[in-house]
Amino acid sequence: MLETLMLSRIQFAANISFHILFPAINIAMCWFLLYFKVRYDASGNPLWMRAYRFWVKVFALTFALGVVTGITMSFQFGTNWPGYMETVGNIAGPLLGYEVLTAFFLEATFLGVMLFGINRVPPKVHTFATLLVAIGTTLSAFWILALDSWMHTPAGYELRDGVAFATDWWAIIFNPSFPYRLVHMLVASGLTSAFFIAGISAYRIRKGDTKKAPYKTLKIGLIVAALLAPLQAFVGDLHGLNTLEHQPQKIAAMEGVWHTEEGAPLLLFAIPDETEQRNHWELGIPKLASLILTHKLNGEIQGITDFGEDHPPVGPVFWSFRLMVAVGILMMAASWFGLYCLHRKNSLPFWMLKALEIMTFSGWVATLAGWYVTEVGRQPWLVTGILRTADAVTPVAAGSVGLSLSLYLLLYAFLLSAYIHTLRVIARKAVQIEEFETSEPTATGSLMNVGIDGTTNHSVKGASSC
Repeated sequence: MLETLMLSRIQFAANISFHILFPAINIAMCWFLLYFKVRYDASGNPLWMRAYRFWVKVFALTFALGVVTGITMSFQFGTNWPGYMETVGNIAGPLLGYEVLTAFFLEATFLGVMLFGINRVPPKVHTFATLLVAIGTTLSAFWILALDSWMHTPAGYELRDGVAFATDWWAIIFNPSFPYRLVHMLVASGLTSAFFIAGISAYRIRKGDTKKAPYKTLKIGLIVAALLAPLQAFVGDLHGLNTLEHQPQKIAAMEGVWHTEEGAPLLLFAIPDETEQRNHWELGIPKLASLILTHKLNGEIQGITDFGEDHPPVGPVFWSFRLMVAVGILMMAASWFGLYCLHRKNSLPFWMLKALEIMTFSGWVATLAGWYVTEVGRQPWLVTGILRTADAVTPVAAGSVGLSLSLYLLLYAFLLSAYIHTLRVIARKAVQIEEFETSEPTATGSLMNVGIDGTTNHSVKGASSC
């Protein structure tokens, strides 16, 4: 049974990890599309329509994969986790149903108008369809995160013979952690999309695209990222304080605090040892963890040992949290430096374009790391205080679960490689398209500075500075 439990957890982790990649882009991507469309409607500038037409293709591709991978998630409730629906299906079922009724149908209905109706319906109708799809993607996140947050901080229910029944839907939806988790995810999607747009735009420019649209979208991506990165740090701090109140064992694992202490240091590096219940090779800033979490230098933080067996595995939570923070800091630095270059000389050095290209999927890394902190940090509970993970797993033999896991992993590896390859094809075709627009030819090589208006400046200094 232990093997079945572990394999089922790995399979669910693989499914949710692959699925979340695509909503993480599309939740915010549609709002970028709406911005491009509104700017075109207001100005008539074809630049905005070119930006819209390119990115709506990317949105459609990403949306399709998000839907396909989302379907497999529902199967696992029955195949791998029958105890979940048996215990909390009275609450989880309606929330998932609301997501389908209010969000998925809204997206699916107007997505056709958005993708194929641009020359068939009036411009205002098409823009309105884009708005409704954007609202639909956000509503989808709303309902899914309402359910996920309820699993962390259950409220508005009562247990009857071990089965949860709703007593207050308002309390269920707006449970204690939901507002923080929702905002944290929406901002994360904004950052993911911003770097996704900036990275692909940088790729197009580096491949010789001299049209103005990729320069404009690159700048917009950097602006949005520069604004959202510090906002995410603020929201994350609020979310952390909420977690300290409702899930202190998760905070103890995130901070690597084994024994309750006052003035706990903020560990920059450590190797947690669950056997000895201590950390090896600690490197930290004295008292800073207590200051951040309790707003007091000598504030008390409960240790992992205080929770007995009811605490998450420390290593994965500890390191995932640090990876999330590190990528967030890198995003902030890259976006701010990029804007500094644009403000100073209206250009980006060639190496900066390459760096942004490398960071195209940096939002995925941060999102997955944050998701692991959240979900692994809930263990050993599937629904906190109501249902343990081990009590919900299927009795199916480990070999059957292992076979389905292998097939999932092979399929997902193929789909991910195909997705990235298709993005490259779309970007390269956009580079080759000629527009009725003049600009200076783009040079190649490491001594190139690329102007945000599509021009190039050649200088040795441009290779190493702004």
